[in-house]
Amino acid sequence: MNKNSGETSPAGRARWLNRTVLGIGLASLLSDWSHEMATTVMPAFLATMGVAAAWLGLIEGVSDGLSSFAKMASGYYTDKLQRRKPIAVAGYFVTALGTASFALATSAWHVLLSRACAWLGRGVRTPIRKALLAAAVTRETYGRAFGFERMMDTCGAIVGPATAFLLLQAFHHHYSKLFAVTLIPGLAAAGLMAFVVKEKERRPVKHISFGKRLRMLPAAYRKFLVAVGLFGAGDFAHTMLILLAAQKLAPVLGATKAASIAVGLYVLHNIFYATFAGVAGCLADRFPKPRVLACGYALGAAMALTIIVAPAAVWTFVLIFLLGGIYVAIEETLEDSMCAELVGEEHHGMAFGVLATVNGAGDFLSSIIVGALWSGIGIGAAFGYSAVLFVAGAVLVLGIRAPVARAAA
Repeated sequence: MNKNSGETSPAGRARWLNRTVLGIGLASLLSDWSHEMATTVMPAFLATMGVAAAWLGLIEGVSDGLSSFAKMASGYYTDKLQRRKPIAVAGYFVTALGTASFALATSAWHVLLSRACAWLGRGVRTPIRKALLAAAVTRETYGRAFGFERMMDTCGAIVGPATAFLLLQAFHHHYSKLFAVTLIPGLAAAGLMAFVVKEKERRPVKHISFGKRLRMLPAAYRKFLVAVGLFGAGDFAHTMLILLAAQKLAPVLGATKAASIAVGLYVLHNIFYATFAGVAGCLADRFPKPRVLACGYALGAAMALTIIVAPAAVWTFVLIFLLGGIYVAIEETLEDSMCAELVGEEHHGMAFGVLATVNGAGDFLSSIIVGALWSGIGIGAAFGYSAVLFVAGAVLVLGIRAPVARAAA
């Protein structure tokens, strides 16, 4: 068996759920648990300092920008290394320390530095983690491996806010203690990457310019990036759904009850996301990936249209949040597994880095544009814009032909 294929059972048959896939999945869960605890209470923590809402936007914007740049640079640079895992371990370690250092903050600019540091580490580790995951399984099981990792990551996003809520009560809203506790799952994630995840032998790529490396990536991958970029330009942050539900349900249920239901619906959204990530992975390995991804994009369009035409009722928002959780699960699982399939293993770091940067740029632009259209024109214009781009992305991705299986480098 080729040394670059997935780990095997005693009988010689490839197993997708091996120690590397499990280790990466658990690391994703614990790291997300750690930083979601801090993210959940960060707005309230800033409020205790008396800072304006603009600071929160600045903190998130700078952090996301650094993370996107780090993903691109990390993917390009680490493909040239014999061993990439130590840099991923360092990324997890920096994220854990940056998140926990919120405990030392006494002003908004301290929080900005801590968050930027944490997100820089997060950006560095992301393309390497995905490349290690793709190298640990066979081409036929990419979907299940990436679906499992997304499912575990989202479980962390569910457990993190719940833990933050409980600890706030236990610590009597002493934020520094809560931030210090985030160090435990954060360092545990770094330990899993260091001692459980195995890195397979690989042949590093030769040192060539970034532009030339980009041009070496297959045409089908570049077309895939255009589809992802189109979809991403309309794929707004789903925290906007919380605001939408709270606003629309308030006249009927009252502001307090509407806000509580909106938060509960977001938890439901994440539960469906975690559940369907695994389902999406299985579908990706059974059916052509472009078709499955196009279906996910189409579900996003269905969600946007439901927002526009359906009446403001609790059952309507249950459907909206359900569709939102399912389509994001399909989107993230299939985009990663398609990326791994379209590009040779020796260029996985670069490919995942570019994909993450395109997604990061889309996240930044889409929320700003949708928010501006919502405020300036109305809900129909804002979510109609998203629906059009979701459909355009689905149509374009359907035209991508996945390459036949290739020999590992």
